[in-house]
Amino acid sequence: MTIIRDEKKGGEQLESQVRRAFEPACGDGFVERHLGLSAPDRAAMLEVLGVESIDQLIAETVPSAIRSARGLDLAPLPATGLSEPETIAELNRLAGKNELYRSYLGMGYSSTVVPAVIQRNILENPAWYTQYTPYQAEISQGRLEALLNFQTMIADLTALPVVNASLLDEATAAAEAMHMCWAIAKQDRPGFFVARDCHPQTIAVVATRAEALGIELEIGDPATFDPSPGQVAGMLLQYPTTEGRIEDYREVCSRAHDSGTLVVVACDLLALVLLRPPGEFGADIAVGSSQRFGVPLGYGGPHAAFLATREAYKRQIPGRIIGVSHDRQGQTAYRMALQTREQHIRREKATSNICTAQVLLAVMAGMYAVYHGPEGLRRIARRVHALTAALATGLKDLGFQLKFEAFFDTLAVNLGGQSAEALVARAGAERINLRLLSEDTVGIALDEATSEADVATLLRVFGGDEVVEPVLRTASDNSQVPIELARTSPILSHPVFHQYHTEHEMLRYIRHLESKDLSLVHSMIPLGSCTMKLNATTEMVPISWPGFADLHPFAPLDQTRGYQELFATLESWLCEITGFAAASLQPNAGSQGEYSGLLVIRAFHRSRGENQRDVCLIPVSAHGTNPASATMAGLRVVTVACDEHGNIDVQDLSAKAERHRDQLAALMVTYPSTNGVFEERIREVCQVVHDAGGQVYLDGANMNAQVGLCRPADYGADVCHLNLHKTFCIPHGGGGPGMGPICVAPHLAPYLPSHPVVPVGGKQAIGAVSAAPWGSAGILPISFAYIALMGGEGLTRASRSAIFNANYMAARLSEHYPVLFSGARGRVAHEFIVDLRPFKTTAGIEAEDVAKRLMDYGFHAPTMSFPVAGTLMIEPTESESKAELDRFCDAMISIREEIRAIEEGNADRADNPLKNAPHPAALLVEEEWKHPYSRREAVYPLPRTRERKFWPAVSRIDNAWGDRNLFCTCPFPTEMAQIEGDGTRVDGE
Repeated sequence: MTIIRDEKKGGEQLESQVRRAFEPACGDGFVERHLGLSAPDRAAMLEVLGVESIDQLIAETVPSAIRSARGLDLAPLPATGLSEPETIAELNRLAGKNELYRSYLGMGYSSTVVPAVIQRNILENPAWYTQYTPYQAEISQGRLEALLNFQTMIADLTALPVVNASLLDEATAAAEAMHMCWAIAKQDRPGFFVARDCHPQTIAVVATRAEALGIELEIGDPATFDPSPGQVAGMLLQYPTTEGRIEDYREVCSRAHDSGTLVVVACDLLALVLLRPPGEFGADIAVGSSQRFGVPLGYGGPHAAFLATREAYKRQIPGRIIGVSHDRQGQTAYRMALQTREQHIRREKATSNICTAQVLLAVMAGMYAVYHGPEGLRRIARRVHALTAALATGLKDLGFQLKFEAFFDTLAVNLGGQSAEALVARAGAERINLRLLSEDTVGIALDEATSEADVATLLRVFGGDEVVEPVLRTASDNSQVPIELARTSPILSHPVFHQYHTEHEMLRYIRHLESKDLSLVHSMIPLGSCTMKLNATTEMVPISWPGFADLHPFAPLDQTRGYQELFATLESWLCEITGFAAASLQPNAGSQGEYSGLLVIRAFHRSRGENQRDVCLIPVSAHGTNPASATMAGLRVVTVACDEHGNIDVQDLSAKAERHRDQLAALMVTYPSTNGVFEERIREVCQVVHDAGGQVYLDGANMNAQVGLCRPADYGADVCHLNLHKTFCIPHGGGGPGMGPICVAPHLAPYLPSHPVVPVGGKQAIGAVSAAPWGSAGILPISFAYIALMGGEGLTRASRSAIFNANYMAARLSEHYPVLFSGARGRVAHEFIVDLRPFKTTAGIEAEDVAKRLMDYGFHAPTMSFPVAGTLMIEPTESESKAELDRFCDAMISIREEIRAIEEGNADRADNPLKNAPHPAALLVEEEWKHPYSRREAVYPLPRTRERKFWPAVSRIDNAWGDRNLFCTCPFPTEMAQIEGDGTRVDGE
């Protein structure tokens, strides 16, 4: 890392006078701006806590046996980190080392034109990228509507009615579809067929998932594959194929269905604008990526994948589904539907382990369709196809042969006697990347960003100056879509895709939706285990730079030296922070990190001939993703009890480790615990597992309490994943993107994930776990910038401040609510749980009532009923000011007084501000106010709410109605009448 170079001295300089020149006029650096507390604030909070210093608090919180005695050595960073201008300059240097060639590599990735109105007002807008997952739907109506647009777009283009709100990438979506077929078949059919002309990364990820689950994978030609009745759960086809061929799959689908085999089709969304959709030729499930709908390449991600299916399989679909319901006033409202099939409720029996999806990118893709509308998409698709047809004509005029005559945007070109490697090298000299298919065949995939000049350049690379002009003049006449496969059904018929085609109308629509969503631009989001901290603007700026945003993930490595340096540096920093020896950046979500870490452990055991080790011990307090991930990794879950203090019951752990000594593969443990406690016996817990031959998987969700204070490897863990969208400042994006890289001990390093296109991973690597070799590389500059800005000292201070803030809030609230768990010396970690269960008896009030009432105070609720039903888990992070911490505490205390009024008979038990919360503005203009409390009490419960009021868009939503009457696409007026009606419930109520 070159930070500042003095040309005269020829060395790196970080002299104090240079650093001072970069500091802002206010005199403080980035660390002070990231941490929310002033010196007077800290003094006041220490007094409340009854300690002399934060040092004393940390000593009372973090067990001395695991506290690190050394500071973080994040070379080549100075301990105090870089200034913001220095960090921007360093990232600019790295971006400049990436060579921006014109890539025609395809394989599911395309250059695209991101509409500026979408880039500026969604991708680069903190009101969109700092939202949390829409679990509290009443204050998430904007992004829920945007996601419903996305689902409607996918349903229209695939001709399949049930769609989820995004998946991580196309390859993992295909793997999820295989798992779904297997589940529908009740796991009685051991086989799954994959067409050999699927994208290579898709085949690799599906193979990884199949091996772990014991699914027998067959890769071959679908035209000759004859599934045996009762043996094959499903088959995967690519449409068009990875080499560009448009195949008529009707007969293949018919044969599959005759044997009871489900058909999954991985498809290209832009191609579906012109091609017969999968739902019309027999597909049961369609998967793919929406990347080419206005989402940058980002060297592999983040991009929103999709999965669409038939109505019959709606309860088996993985990921989140946005559905339509109504609120108490009968107004149409959106929410996440069918959540009982998800991992936090179903755990190891869930449809998937997915926790973070790609919401921000799904919103962008959906808005791309809204902005262009059906005719705009047709123009784009026809232009891309016409240019491809022109290129095909020109290549044939030059004497080259096409491997396939039916295509959309991708050609496989046979070079006859010429060397494909030589041609690829010749193209490289023109700053063009072509795909090497074989010794004499190259692939060329065009896209929205391709121009006529680009086609001319390509033809010249092939040696054809003289054919360029006549070919381009006839481009529009050369459709190569077989008439029997041409689309005849309409697309995007809902009014939302016809109303916002001018920029000012699009801008107003985006802003209208934005106004319905609470995000970090409004207030703190105190979600336990989710670490909703400051996502600094400086950290976010570089992700839109072309040097990071516009690279194809399979570009030659010598064109991506900046990214390679960033990866190496970031991996070294993460290893230093955790104490581990090696890292993989491939897992593109925390759930993927869990899955990958368990596969690495499984591979380690198998390399030692211990294939029988398949038991995974998981505490009852664990995240729901833990047991779901263990099941996906082919492990059997055995639950471990916790004691009355929220700690792992070491006696129960020891007994179960001994009982399963010969089969024990791993323990999954979260530290600090999900109950918000630094467990004193964590070293002993790890040793018990090691003594029984198992490995310790540490869930890194709570790493924000550990960085710089203790290291998982030092107290006994063997592998951990890190939620970069939590501890390391990648924003949550309304429910994604995320990144979940894993760090491992030396003995596990050989098994880190591989990739079929770009060489990565260990010498005995497990298969690929994500479509791109470094996951969602496009957002890694955010975490790089955060660590660079903070330095080792700043990161340590952040952990200390997170613990300090949590203990301060716990101290304030403990006078009003029971704090459920604490450590050996009465302290909580970086989060804590308040118990609301007694109020159900005393006042008829439940956790959901408190969560909804907090909306009237301008807050998103803390994590509700997890890990203990009837509780709230609160995490303030290090970034909030004392004023904001107090504002939330004041709201909670005021709510406690509202509950007390019910308990004492001064408020109605059924008709009160909590039971009726939230109160949208529409209620204020009702002619008759029917409640025993005033309108002012309803919407302005504290003076502060008059100054800065965030209005919920709707009143409390009827969740049960929405599950019984699933609408997961934009409703038309006739359907709106069914949804709204008179507000009564139907269907067996």
